Amino acid sequence: METTPKQQTIAHVNQAKRILIVPGKPDGDSIGSALALMQMLTKLGKEVGVVTLDEIPPYLQFLPGVTQIQKSVNSLKDFIITLGSDGVEPDKLSYNIVDGKLNIVISTKSGSYSAEHVSFATGSLRYDLIITLDAADFDQLGDIYKYHPQIFNEMPVVNIDHHASSANYGKVNLVDTGATSTGEILVGVGEALGVEFDADIATGLLTGIISDTGSFQHANTTPKSLTVAAQMVGYGARQQEIIKHLFKTKPLASLKLWGRILSNIQFDNRLKLVWATVDYTTLQSMGVTGQDIGGLIDELMTSVPGSDIVVLLSEREPTLVSGSIRTSKQVDASVLAGILGGGGHPGAAGFKLSNTNIPGATEQLIAAVSRYHAASQTQENVVSVS
Repeated sequence: METTPKQQTIAHVNQAKRILIVPGKPDGDSIGSALALMQMLTKLGKEVGVVTLDEIPPYLQFLPGVTQIQKSVNSLKDFIITLGSDGVEPDKLSYNIVDGKLNIVISTKSGSYSAEHVSFATGSLRYDLIITLDAADFDQLGDIYKYHPQIFNEMPVVNIDHHASSANYGKVNLVDTGATSTGEILVGVGEALGVEFDADIATGLLTGIISDTGSFQHANTTPKSLTVAAQMVGYGARQQEIIKHLFKTKPLASLKLWGRILSNIQFDNRLKLVWATVDYTTLQSMGVTGQDIGGLIDELMTSVPGSDIVVLLSEREPTLVSGSIRTSKQVDASVLAGILGGGGHPGAAGFKLSNTNIPGATEQLIAAVSRYHAASQTQENVVSVS
């Protein structure tokens, strides 16, 4: 009998002894889910590592276990010290730590070691399974895939995700497009593994759910997501702490940036489109990054009446524009993002446009929205005639 992706995931986890968790580009869902899964697997007696080479936003530093995230691939490998024999016969090996320094002491039966005998190396990754979280494709894993793509060929990959645009790149692909978040999927995984949930695990998972539903304001909120959220609160998830850090704590630089962006909002009544822009020079001069824009797109969606589509265009590099989309139930954001080469969910999606600037990206956006409406109208006419 063919097993389901969830059953295959459980089987791989049960068989593995050392598991490496690689979250997608850092946000509330990817990091909250990664830390919760780390704690779940640790409870099962697994050796677990979490690694991302991308900067973790300050607003996520409250998450339990965040200091355990590794920032280097080399930190996941054994450090090997080799001593050439060259006529020396070793006897005993011991070590001690003095003033924070590790001293390795080697006694010999004959001969003696000198600095010329010593060489150093790093071993291969000391894991037998990789679990990726909240990443539709390898590129969404950020710098770790950009600079170390080979590690994903060294061991089996279990891909756990909820994006409709998932490339299903893993040996096992537990992709549930009906879930609001990866955190929501991991609740079921933890239950199937027999994990005893605690307040820290529940806080990580609830962070993912709250982050990706905009605190249950997005159109992707479902009865299941509300039920699972209540379940996590029942386990002790610190819901008010999550809300405080995700939505109520903004650095002064972010607030100034929001003011700059809000001052250039534009509206196309015909297309029911609202968009705002921020160029690369502004981001650099204000000393902020694209992460500091987080949350603004959701504020625009809930604050601008009469709009079905809200888009924020930010110039992350001089010739690279990133777009975030939020839509009402009348418009499928994932389809619109797909026209622009991106993807996501029906209510929230994103895209990137290379070799262009803000004016060029704006033209492409308006053309894509017009194309989307034209296709929708054609489909409605076909249904009407049928």
